[in-house]
Amino acid sequence: QVHLVESGGGVVQTGGSLRLSCAASGRTFRRYVMGWFRQAPGKEREFVAASTGSGGSIYYADSVKGRFTISRDNAKNTVYLQMNSLKPEDTAVYYCAADRSTIFVPSRVRELDEYDSWGQGTQVTVSS
Repeated sequence: QVHLVESGGGVVQTGGSLRLSCAASGRTFRRYVMGWFRQAPGKEREFVAASTGSGGSIYYADSVKGRFTISRDNAKNTVYLQMNSLKPEDTAVYYCAADRSTIFVPSRVRELDEYDSWGQGTQVTVSS
């Protein structure tokens, strides 16, 4: 229902930085909760970060706090994930997701099944 196109993945050395972008369709993008998730080979998909529609509430996984920053530009229908001080354990496919629920429930923001649209994923590899 919402088409998401990701970009910005690549290969970096430990301590390096990358910025991921996710461009979304939809005339009501400003009302969507947007999230980033990641999945390493052989591992379950896990929550990374999320932002409410206005950017007023931000959520991070403990493993990325202080290193990653989620932001959005509603005029461009785009959400970003700035990743600094990258570690080998950050290596994964990163997915952008949109939640179009009418009512925002904070306890649901980290749950995979709360999101109804997903991007194709972009590979991030951090070499040691």
